[in-house]
Amino acid sequence: MKHLLKMLDLSTEEIIDILNLADQLKYELKHGIPHPHLQGKTLGMIFQKASTRTRVSFETGMYQLGGYPLFLSSHDLQIGRGEPVQDTARVLSRYLDGIMIRTFEQKEVEALAEYGDIPIINGLTDFCHPCQVLADLMTIREFKGSFDGLKMCFIGDGNNMANSLIVGCLKVGMAVSVACPEGYRPPGEILEFAERYNNFEITDSPLKSAENADILITDVWASMGQEGEAEIRKKAFAGYQINDEIMAVAHNDAMVLHCLPAHREEEITEKVFEAHAKEIFEEAENRLHAQKAVMVKLMAK
Repeated sequence: MKHLLKMLDLSTEEIIDILNLADQLKYELKHGIPHPHLQGKTLGMIFQKASTRTRVSFETGMYQLGGYPLFLSSHDLQIGRGEPVQDTARVLSRYLDGIMIRTFEQKEVEALAEYGDIPIINGLTDFCHPCQVLADLMTIREFKGSFDGLKMCFIGDGNNMANSLIVGCLKVGMAVSVACPEGYRPPGEILEFAERYNNFEITDSPLKSAENADILITDVWASMGQEGEAEIRKKAFAGYQINDEIMAVAHNDAMVLHCLPAHREEEITEKVFEAHAKEIFEEAENRLHAQKAVMVKLMAK
């Protein structure tokens, strides 16, 4: 494992190794046990998309690991003024020990990895969100004990979250059911991967998808960069909401996750969100621990 570019690149063993280390780092933090694995290391954090959880968790995590986080807004870098990403990669590789980038196009992340000489971490692209899904898997295992026999249901847009959840959940052995409206399904690359598994289904019926689910997950209907489509998407996603009707067909002890920020009464009702706030905010906290594990795996060598 040289980089974290997308869930498709990780083996099942690598995912479990990251989760095990994340659990250990969380335990140590809660018990005041120092873990300065990245003493003297510097992480450059490039943000072309705004962030709350990604910036705060990476910055705090790097500090807790003994390293130095360096915030790099695209407005402050030459990459924001047209410098080719391959040149930026070559330069930053000479200053830093690792780069986390949160951007629009997956090809930018891939180019940084191709031309740079240091680990690259994908903090989010329009294609995938591996850091979030590692935190989700950590949370699921925390609450359920293991992945054995579990069914994950995702309701909503076939976006970066859906893409990474499908791959990650299938790789750790869960059954996966996804409900998306026509025209908003995950891309062919993800569906081609998923269809190799006999425990995957995709449907346009949220109720069918949620039947006997152990974990229900959703995301906003219009992600960053899609604000101009908000009204069109509200119509397309009407009915694609986690609500009492959906919860009634899932298992009684089903958990609910949301990567946040949430638009209450759109993709999830206020009632369901608050009933499952414990899981949702543990999931948000676990971004810190999962990302620390990724940084240690990539940068402590």
